[in-house]
Amino acid sequence: MLQPEEQRRFAAEVVRRLREAGFTAYWAGGCVRDQLLGRTPKDYDVATSATPDQVRKLFGRRRTLAIGAAFGVISVIGPKAAGTVEAATFRRDAAYSDGRHPDSVTFSSPVEDASRRDFTVNGLFYDPVENCVIDFVGGQEDLAKRRLRAIGSPRDRIAEDKLRMLRAVRFATVLGFTLEEKTREAVVEMAPEIHAVSPERIAAEMRRLLADPNRAAGVRLLLETGLAAEVLPEITAGQASSGTHVMTAILSLLAPNAEFPLALAAVLTPFVDPAGAEAVCRRWRLSNKETERIVWLVEHHAALKNAPAMRWSLLHPLLTADGADDLLKLTEAASAEGALAAEHCRRLLTQPREKLDPPPLLTGADLLALGIPAGPKFKVILDRIRTAQLDGEIRTKADAMKRLKNEN
Repeated sequence: MLQPEEQRRFAAEVVRRLREAGFTAYWAGGCVRDQLLGRTPKDYDVATSATPDQVRKLFGRRRTLAIGAAFGVISVIGPKAAGTVEAATFRRDAAYSDGRHPDSVTFSSPVEDASRRDFTVNGLFYDPVENCVIDFVGGQEDLAKRRLRAIGSPRDRIAEDKLRMLRAVRFATVLGFTLEEKTREAVVEMAPEIHAVSPERIAAEMRRLLADPNRAAGVRLLLETGLAAEVLPEITAGQASSGTHVMTAILSLLAPNAEFPLALAAVLTPFVDPAGAEAVCRRWRLSNKETERIVWLVEHHAALKNAPAMRWSLLHPLLTADGADDLLKLTEAASAEGALAAEHCRRLLTQPREKLDPPPLLTGADLLALGIPAGPKFKVILDRIRTAQLDGEIRTKADAMKRLKNEN
């Protein structure tokens, strides 16, 4: 497991070694932003005047990976607890013909490298040797004002990489910042162009946005900027109804650590049926496992609201399913009534395993022994016996056999 102190120590070592070799080198981007905000960086990037070949020569080919060399990026491998540090040569980008990636890059200066980045708070450098911030783009002022602002012309930055629109919403959400007016206007104007981005990349941004505790504000910002109409049109058709209010209320009440499948299900339940939820998952090319969980949650989102009055045979399959914990969280976030129902269900789940989920009294072999031929009827019979068992109407195999004989 990565250790923050080891990551930081190794990232500082990378800068120090580059500097000792005669190159300019700074920490760059998100790690600088997070450090200045008092947050622990998840990883560290280094920007340097050293070329990819020079970085590999300095650190050795066995300790470097050249996966991003075409864009001037070399991964420097550190100790296990430190992970890797990406060392990127200061660069200037050519045109972005596909609206996502530069056609080519030219190695340049720190000023030009900062100017090609997306937002001012991501365009800061930090010198861990001299312990100072290098700011060519006004990022420190925007951090102080808790404002997300594009570097230079917002329309130019978005035209280069259309994904930056979703990144703007995500950063504003995660950091708790406001979108600077001109940056916001550019997102609103250019929202229909988000389709230049692959479904997988859209899903990746939505995953990170919905996994954040501030997810409700993030979804509201998607709606306000028009991005929701492009990436998740299912939730915009009912904007004039109470659906949006219900959705944001549920998102606000979800546990802060709610994971993506639960959060997406919470977004979708006021607007779509299970088939509609599956369509969203397939459009974003989510895994089969996540798709099944999200669709199941949408299908059963209201199934537990009357739990205290439900028979155990009806509650049992829901509370013993793989997604039961998420279903309980969704239920308790939906309403005060749902919170009470979820509390009731959690009390039931504290029962001993043999009472909560006892082994079935009959199996297919028992039916065959009674001369009942195998076929679709098997499941009907076994389900009926299982229901009676769970509801306490029969307690032993003998009871089950007797009931079966009487029924036939």
